[in-house]
Amino acid sequence: MIKSKNLKKIKNLKHGFFNRNGGKSKNIYKSLNCGPGSKDLPSNVKQNLEIVKKKISKSANDIFLLNQIHSNKFIFINKKNKIKIRPKADAVITNQKKLPIAVLTADCVPILLYDNKKKLIAAIHAGWKGAYKNIVGKVLKFMIRMGSKPQNILASIGPSISVKNYEVQEDFKRKFMKKNKKNIKYFKKNNNKLYFNLPNYVYSSLLENKIKKIETIKIDTFDKKNNFFSARRALSLNHNDYGRNISIIMLN
Repeated sequence: MIKSKNLKKIKNLKHGFFNRNGGKSKNIYKSLNCGPGSKDLPSNVKQNLEIVKKKISKSANDIFLLNQIHSNKFIFINKKNKIKIRPKADAVITNQKKLPIAVLTADCVPILLYDNKKKLIAAIHAGWKGAYKNIVGKVLKFMIRMGSKPQNILASIGPSISVKNYEVQEDFKRKFMKKNKKNIKYFKKNNNKLYFNLPNYVYSSLLENKIKKIETIKIDTFDKKNNFFSARRALSLNHNDYGRNISIIMLN
């Protein structure tokens, strides 16, 4: 489990960015696959989620997960709304204690947010589609409507695919350039191949929303030695599926 230097200083907060170590799954899912949407045995995924929950807190409620769809949709959980099924969304916000909220990634960018005054937390899954659709901005605007101030929000960008391993095509670049000409800075050419810097794009989304306390954990999920699940690496190895890494946060 990897921790944010900023978030781990806060006493009433638990969090972690988990890689694939320490779980029960086998073969391509070895070992801490936390993805109910994968083709892994559901019993293994359930056990893995229980392992994660216990590492976060022995007294935590069940981990709240989403049915992630690469959107800009988010869910807010307060005392009133009891959500039984995994909603289709890519971010979750709560002010409830002992409720661990989490997102699953396998190269996409996980972001954990904490407002130390309003005691609000959020977990965001930002793949290129969600980032392009401004999921980060949508979540932050909601938090601000709830009374948060940008200067009180801490943001931690978790492990994700690095620019050198995120090859894209020209039509992908055109889509981003059509949105904003300044997006050129997130693309680089190397040996006639085009690459996209997704973590930097996400970082800029935070800055655009006046968030200044930002930490980026620069660990590449594609690089095998870092021991994270990676959809792109699985594709390059002709695997028919891949495990999911979990990033989690909870108010204590």
